Amino acid sequence: MQELNFKSGLDNQKKVMVTLFWTNRKAARTEGCAPFRIKKIETENETYTPQGTKLLKISDDIMEDMVQTLDAGKSIPMEFNIGEEILNVSLSEDSFSVTAQKSPEIEEEIIEKLEMELTKKFPNLCDSFTPRVRPK
Repeated sequence: MQELNFKSGLDNQKKVMVTLFWTNRKAARTEGCAPFRIKKIETENETYTPQGTKLLKISDDIMEDMVQTLDAGKSIPMEFNIGEEILNVSLSEDSFSVTAQKSPEIEEEIIEKLEMELTKKFPNLCDSFTPRVRPK
């Protein structure tokens, strides 16, 4: 497991999206074009999992719950799957941790990238990523 403590001027919604994006992007480097699947998100109020064969997307309600959890000083454990890799992530308002089951070396790559991105005023975030995880 790799951990990062950070100070960021980003709002909590942006922190969620930046951590999701860079976790996906760095894992894709080893797993290729495999789909990024959100397997579980645990907030203070609810545990979100995919229903049946549907992919779990971050609806406005889920995002609001995530932001409220971070605002309350709580952490959000999440589980992702990309290819054969399973990633367990925990995000709080000022810390992030990641565990990769198959390729632990990507943990360090994710942490290094987030260390840079979370301190930027305008972090890099691919425009096509947001609609894939946050449908309108």
